[in-house]
Amino acid sequence: MNFSKSPHLIQKMFDTIAERYDFNNNLISLGLHKKIKELAIKKLKLNENSKILDLCTGTGDIAFFLKRKYPDASVIGIDFSSEMLKIAKQKNNSDINFQKADCTNLPFDDNSFDLCTISFGLRNIENQGSALKEIYRVLKKGGIFMHLDFGKSSNFADKIFDLLVPPMVKIFYKNSIPYDYLLESKKTFKSPDELIKTFENHGFKFERRHDFLFGVISSQIMKK
Repeated sequence: MNFSKSPHLIQKMFDTIAERYDFNNNLISLGLHKKIKELAIKKLKLNENSKILDLCTGTGDIAFFLKRKYPDASVIGIDFSSEMLKIAKQKNNSDINFQKADCTNLPFDDNSFDLCTISFGLRNIENQGSALKEIYRVLKKGGIFMHLDFGKSSNFADKIFDLLVPPMVKIFYKNSIPYDYLLESKKTFKSPDELIKTFENHGFKFERRHDFLFGVISSQIMKK
């Protein structure tokens, strides 16, 4: 099955699922997704007053974990889904600046941020090269880029995920199309090793990689 990654259609899809997005993420990950995001953030080492940009922030999980670890940091979360941002702002009980913006055309000056993060979002961007150029542009020299998403594996846990998600979503969400897209995009997305090469081709230097759940989830940490 082929799914379009037209920005308009992706934006519409996330606006549509926003209301039940957190519930469904907790459901299909058995609550593990937040723990993994938190662990990924704990692997980072930043100055306390860093400037941080979380791209494709969705309902704000990564931004919240960043602000919790670095309470004196300036944290901005961007997304192009108004409905996802609405929920992020409703959950926001700390000083996080949520803004509507497009990852391929960021409204920030060059060399503005100490850290840029993107989790479970790059694979939804049609023009990934433009997004990576923008991330590189707004990062300060020596700044860190952390990417977090599914890894490439064929292990038992990965197969269980692929088998369980469709029926669970049909029961609780009634509309499986967005999560059919999730599974398809997961299968066709680059492996962590391929991503590292792609990031290096855009000027980043590889720092380290962390795998979670036996490789089902992987983070790649790059440096400008």
